[in-house]
Order: sequence, then structure tokens, then C-alpha cells
Amino acid sequence: MRHRAGGNRTGPHGVCGRKAHVSVDPSLRRALLPAAVSCLTCLSPWSPASAQPGADASTIVVTGAREALARDRLAGDVIVIDGERLRGSAADSLEDLLRREAGLQLSRSGPPGANAGLFIRGAGSGNTLVLIDGVRIGAATAGLPELEALSLGQIERIEVLRGPGSSLYGADAVGGVVQIFTRRGGGPLRLSGHVAAGGYGTREASAAASGGVGPVELSAGLAGERQTGVSALRPGDLFGNHNPDDDGYSRRSAQAQIGWRPVDGQRLSLQVLDAVLKSRYDGSEYLPPTYAQDASGDFRSRTELRSVALRHEARWSEAWRTQLLVSDQRSNLASGASVTDRFRTDRRGIDAQLTWQPLAAHTLTLALSHLVEEARSTSYAGDVERDNDALALAYAGRFGRLSLQAEWRHDDNSVYDSVDTGRVGAAWALGGGLRLRGLVGTTFRAPSFNDLVYPGYGVPTVGPERGRSAELGLEWRGDRADAALTVYRNRVRDLIGYEPDRSWCPPGPAYDYGCARNIGRARLQGATLSGGAQWGALSLRGTADFLDATDSATGARLTRRAAHQQTLAADWRQPRWSAGAELVRVGARPEGGRMLAAYATLDLKARVQLAPAWQLEAKLLNATDRDVEPARDYQSLGRQAWVGLRYQGQGF
Repeated sequence: MRHRAGGNRTGPHGVCGRKAHVSVDPSLRRALLPAAVSCLTCLSPWSPASAQPGADASTIVVTGAREALARDRLAGDVIVIDGERLRGSAADSLEDLLRREAGLQLSRSGPPGANAGLFIRGAGSGNTLVLIDGVRIGAATAGLPELEALSLGQIERIEVLRGPGSSLYGADAVGGVVQIFTRRGGGPLRLSGHVAAGGYGTREASAAASGGVGPVELSAGLAGERQTGVSALRPGDLFGNHNPDDDGYSRRSAQAQIGWRPVDGQRLSLQVLDAVLKSRYDGSEYLPPTYAQDASGDFRSRTELRSVALRHEARWSEAWRTQLLVSDQRSNLASGASVTDRFRTDRRGIDAQLTWQPLAAHTLTLALSHLVEEARSTSYAGDVERDNDALALAYAGRFGRLSLQAEWRHDDNSVYDSVDTGRVGAAWALGGGLRLRGLVGTTFRAPSFNDLVYPGYGVPTVGPERGRSAELGLEWRGDRADAALTVYRNRVRDLIGYEPDRSWCPPGPAYDYGCARNIGRARLQGATLSGGAQWGALSLRGTADFLDATDSATGARLTRRAAHQQTLAADWRQPRWSAGAELVRVGARPEGGRMLAAYATLDLKARVQLAPAWQLEAKLLNATDRDVEPARDYQSLGRQAWVGLRYQGQGF
């Protein structure tokens, strides 16, 4: 291991870890069951994955087991957001789409384009693993996935595993895994494009093409967006950082994939993704000679995400198949006003997977991986590096109506201790469209480089957070209606946070104000209910999430977690046009010693088919002009009208 550090600056992705607590509402537990029953009776039953075209129980997914399996063979809770659902949503960003379609909670430091965090079942943003076509992304410096840098225009499909995933993918999959799939080539030439304009100076455009010639498959896409926005902070914020200027953003991305099938059963592909987000934010500087607070600067942030992956997939016989993935990923952040702070992460990985399928309903998978993470920053004295080697075994089998899953993984890291994780689950088809499933697993989150080496905060002996999770789910599927209920409980220990007591910190004046330390335990428990149905041209769908996320020592609710969140969507589809509405309601959330008010937003949307390949689209976001505080002292956008034109057709 090479381990070097130093430096003296912070940025918007810099040191964090303080948690604000308020007393937990004791009525939550008493209200959970009747509220769930009430929601089930008032909403038509619906499963978020199964209600989508092509996403029923037999839909093939890869995130729930590292191997392609039908959803009805999985014991885990996997949500599928396909291309049609993605393009039809009124969501203003990737993170908002995940909130609406997968039941995740969203925290954002201002309007779209600002730093965003997603909580899966109450687990923090650093406890969510994000993959793009199998490649881990995000900043190892702060330990956060940078979802705000990704454009919806480059995404073809999303799979979300809610629940433990470390036994499959290693560190950080405590709350779950979000896997994003970009376009894949093959078949006849297909062209698509989209342009739209909206309020707050919003403009966006995207274009894509895919197809194949003989054994060669090609796909490529470009997307660009910009928005003038509003000031990220409200006047009178807690730390005096408000600046009345507009904090807008611009985002551009490019994606390409080339595949080659030299013989039947084998495919070699090269995938490239490049995304750049430029955004403004409110902050303060403390510069010599007076070191007085100055919030008048034009604070800007530039985030770059780049990923290159070479993949080989082969089926050698009916019983044997392999996958090999070689990847290189970079995350680069530059932020500040008169002084610029820089944080960079480089990841290089090799993943090899061998699957043996002796019988049609049984698979055994062996996976080996090697990952090297390097980080550098203007805040560090030098570069830091760590590497991780992992061995994983996974089994999936079916015995009549009973499906079983079992996994074990060993991670050996050059910085923190070796970690073993496992997961065991079963699903039972009860008949009459009912399916019962249960799952238990262990997880861990790796300390970020900031936790380990940030000057005056990081401590090299900080260890990983560890969790134990259990869930029980009941699903029902009828001809035109579905319902699903999942209850879960996750206990996390050795939480990494800010330790203000100087006696627990290393010697030296740099730690006079505290340090990073494994200091706490958390209890994350709750229930997710979803339902929907279709009557002729009308379809309804809805979800209700109830969460009790508390500090085990104090009983206080964890910061920015709402005790409940609901979504409701209605769509009326005709052959040449469609109209719909989407409602999102988020409960009160504690932060900074007070409760952020609950809110509800209503979005309206409509489409008209102008020609077989052309659609005119319109939507009205936040139709009631609700004042939303996504995080303490931050603000989001008011009412916003959009109009757009979409093309989806064949080439010439």
C-alpha cells in the first residue's frame, strides 16, 4: 500500500459527517401497519417493475445476482426502469427519476444540477453503490456517487437492487445498488432525437443512433442541457453563504459502444462514457489578510466523469459461460471562487466471472476482481492509493415453486481490514399469483479517502461501516393489477462521523477541533407498499414508503430522512395522444436542529403523435408552484412549463 496525504482546503465535496438529530415521532411505529393497509385499499395494486411494458415477473435482470435471471427467481427486491418508463416520466433529472420510480429519498443542495444524495431504505448516499454498465463510478475522495453529472439522454435502462448487495459487489452496497445501462447496438439502424425548452432558461437536446452490420454492433449518443436556475440558498441561511445570483448549470455527455461477435456465443465490446457538469453554488471564502467571511464570490463547480470498459462475454457450452471486464474510470472535481480546490479519483479494475449451469434451474458463479483506487487533491500533501482483491461465490437454484439464492464474498483491502459478507434468500410461489420472499445479508461501506487522510480530519485507522439486513416481501400479480409489500430492518454499526472530543483524535494541533471516527450505530427499518392497475385507457400506479431511521444510541431520527414518502401517477393513453399527472409527497425531515416542512408537488404531462416517428411533448412541473426546501436553507424551482419534440424511428 502507498499512503500519502496532506493539504489544507475544502470544497463542496469536502469533509462532512456531522448529523443533526431531533426526537423521533413515537407514533410512526403505531401508524405503520394501518397506514400501509389504508394505502393498499385506496390504490390499485401495482408493482413498480412489473407494471412497466416488458418488465413483468419473467423480465431478465442482471443486478440481483451478477448473472442474468428472471425476476421471479430472485429473493431480492429489484426494480426495473425501462426505456419507455424513463422517457415518459416527468422527472427533471436522474436522481428525481429514481425517487419517483424506485422509491428512493432525494436530498439536493438546490435546484437540478446541484449536489444530490439518494437514500435507499434510509442508508446514506455513501451507502449506495452506482454502476454504469458494470463499472463502479463516483468520487473515492468524498465517497459519494455523482449522479447529478449524468444525463437521462444517455440511459436506456436502470435496475435498482433495494437491500444488501455487498456479497455481490463489495463495498458501499449497504442500502442497495443502482445499475445504469447505456445503449447497445445491433439490428437495423435506429435513430432517435429530442429537443425541449422550459422555464428558468432551460434547454436540452439529445441524439442517438444504433445498429449493426454483420458481426459488428454500434451505438452512439450525445446529450446537452443548460438551465439558468435560481439562487441555490435562501436569504438568511445558517452559515451566511447566500448570494442572490442565479445558480444554474450546464451538462453535456457522450456515449459510444462498439461490439463484435466473432463467432456464435461470443461478444467483445468497448464502451466509452464521458460526462461534464458545470454548476454554480453559494459559498464563502476566508482569505488573507483579514480572513473575514466573503460570500460575494462567483462559486463554480466542474465535475467530470469518464469511463472506458472492455468486456468479453462467452458461452462455451450449454453449461459454461464466462465474462471478463477491464475498466478505467475517472472522477474529477474542481470547485471554488478565487481559489480552486481539486479532487480526483482514478479507478482501474479487472473482473472475471465463471458460471456453471449443470441444470437449467441451477447456476453456480465464481467471480474474481482486482480494483485499484488512486486519489489526489490540492488538499492532500500527495497522492493516495489503495487496492482491493475479492473472491465471490454465488448460487441460484429452483426446486419447483421454491427459488433459492446464496452468496459469499471476501474482500481484502490494502488500507482497511479484510471483510467477509454473505446473503441468503428464498422465494416461494404460493399460487394464485402470490409470491413470498425473504432475504438476510451482511454489508459494509469503505471509508473514503477524506475519512482517512484529509488534513485535520482524516484518521488512517478509521475502519469500514458494517451492517446486517433482513427483509420479507409479499407480491401478488393478477391479469391487470399487481401489489407488493416489503418490510425490512437494517442495523449498521461503526458509522463514520465527526468526533468533536479531542481526546479520541491523534496528537497534534491539526486535530484540536475533532476528527473522523467510527462512532455510532443506526437502525433502519420500514415498509414499502406499491400497487397499480389498468382499466382500459386509464392506468394508476402508486408507492408508499414508511421509514424509521434512527441513531441507536439516542433514538433521534437521522438527518434528512423523511418518515414517509408517497408517489401517485395516473396516465390516460389513446392511440394518438396521452395525458397524465404525477404526485410526489415527502414528509418532514430533520436537519440542523429543525424540521424541514413536508411538501407535495404535482406535475402534469401530455403527448401528441404528429407522425409515426414524431411526438410533441409538454409538461408542467410543480404545477401548484409549491415552495420546496430540499435541504436546510436551500431552495428548488417553482412552476416550470416545458415543450419538446421527440423522434424515434428507423434510419435510411
